[in-house]
Amino acid sequence: MTPLVLLPGMMCDGRLFAPQIAALGRGRALQLAPVSNHDTMAALAEDALAHAPPRFALAGLSMGGIVAMEVMARAPERVERLALLDTNPRAELPDVQARRGPQMEKVKAGRLREVMRDEMKPNYLIDGPAKEAVMDLCMEMALDLGPGVFHRQSIALRDRPDRQGVLRQVRVPTLVLCGREDRLCPVERHELIHELIPGSRLEIIDGAAHMPTLEQPDKTTAALARWLED
Repeated sequence: MTPLVLLPGMMCDGRLFAPQIAALGRGRALQLAPVSNHDTMAALAEDALAHAPPRFALAGLSMGGIVAMEVMARAPERVERLALLDTNPRAELPDVQARRGPQMEKVKAGRLREVMRDEMKPNYLIDGPAKEAVMDLCMEMALDLGPGVFHRQSIALRDRPDRQGVLRQVRVPTLVLCGREDRLCPVERHELIHELIPGSRLEIIDGAAHMPTLEQPDKTTAALARWLED
């Protein structure tokens, strides 16, 4: 059975995939590749590859999906199947880049909780009964990772290259998935990814925004299970 490597999003750790790890880890080797130790996508991808099995399935959400695209740019022969969740193949827009500096300054001044609460988390989730619990978990993950990780990840995201050309070359079974209400990485961006990757499958998760792994864990896990069995 092909091992599965998971790449979490910005200021997230393995708890982002906790429901999927519990369900998909029965009989399958799972590995979490952190996206927190470097400030370039290239270094993050090389780090993931250095610790990954020789051949593996690869799934990344948000920043993790961007790192997954960088892995495909560097070692596509090692990836047996690919899942890109709530992510973006494009370079960062100038207006988003411009917001990074002030955010990093606030976090450097000890205001990580404030930045996550006021500027980032409101973009992540759909209103609903699970929102408060998921927001609390997101805050816990962010505070546990800390300001240094925020700074490195912000730089990596700000300076990332466009990877649409890489996606055109993907030839492995690929799942493109997002929450229908994702404002950070909207549905049309995933329709673009789907168009770029020949033969990919597009799945839109109702009742979820940027974190369907936690907002709609059963639907997301089922989609990933189908992808792994293709």
